Amino acid sequence: MTISTTNGDAPNSPEASTYSAYIKEELRRYDEHLRDVRGLSAGTRKDRLRIIGLLLEGKFKHREVVFTRMQPDDVRQFLSTRLAQRQTSSNASQHATALRSYLRYRATCGDSVGKLAAVIQNPVHWKLASLPRALKPDEIERLLESFSTRHRWPKRSYAIIRCALDLGLRSGEIAGLKISDIDWRTGTVTLKGTKTLRQDILPLPVETGQALADYLQHERPLSTSPSLFVMHRGDHDRGMTADDVRGVIKWAYRRIGLKHTRSHALRHAFACRLVERGSSLKEVADLLRHRSLNSTLIYAKLDTPKLAAVALPWPGSAE
Repeated sequence: MTISTTNGDAPNSPEASTYSAYIKEELRRYDEHLRDVRGLSAGTRKDRLRIIGLLLEGKFKHREVVFTRMQPDDVRQFLSTRLAQRQTSSNASQHATALRSYLRYRATCGDSVGKLAAVIQNPVHWKLASLPRALKPDEIERLLESFSTRHRWPKRSYAIIRCALDLGLRSGEIAGLKISDIDWRTGTVTLKGTKTLRQDILPLPVETGQALADYLQHERPLSTSPSLFVMHRGDHDRGMTADDVRGVIKWAYRRIGLKHTRSHALRHAFACRLVERGSSLKEVADLLRHRSLNSTLIYAKLDTPKLAAVALPWPGSAE
């Protein structure tokens, strides 16, 4: 398809020949706006029409183009897919510019574009950010096999690692867990007063539940503290702090020769595993408890398919 212009300098797009008549008409009107109102050159218009054509094709295909049906998730997924294909700042900038330009055009048509525009605030910064360093599968295996009775509090340390690795919990969230937050009957963990300032209920994976039950039954000292993880010092005990949890994780790294210094690497491993199993970015964001999906976009750098089941429910009570 050739998107015609009145002066003959028609921008061409290889993909355009497959577009529906609805999309071709939308692109024709947008091209007229770029040429007559914005005064843009044929080359610039060609680049923008190519990107917007792909956006519309992904959303509407052969259906009528009704802009009000475009949702933030549509733009977000389009951005993450396109930027993952070519990870350069120039590609990110080109897509951001094209999308903002199209949204400004739709605003002149009377459409509300604020929520859509918010999705593309900083794609360049996202592309320049490096993918968080996560543990490799063999490193995870070595880490989980490294806890033995030769070390102090091995069951507590192992349970902490599983909470970070299987649930994606932050160090502060692990430290904040109370015994009452574990519902063995329904197989769930309740997070209260987290970074997101809300209450979250997560499924309790089987292996995590087994590790917690083993710690509670065989290693946790008798304590008046409601905290799940406690430290016993001399004549008193107290709930572990976020720094205590980070210390446990860092010591586990050192014990097997890992150069990691951040406990967050386990959370990143959790997120990467979700994406690799097919999870959508929205589902990853929900399980990571990100306040904004933009925080999760960095995991779109992983070239993987879509979502699968995340965690198996804990089957019954700990007996």
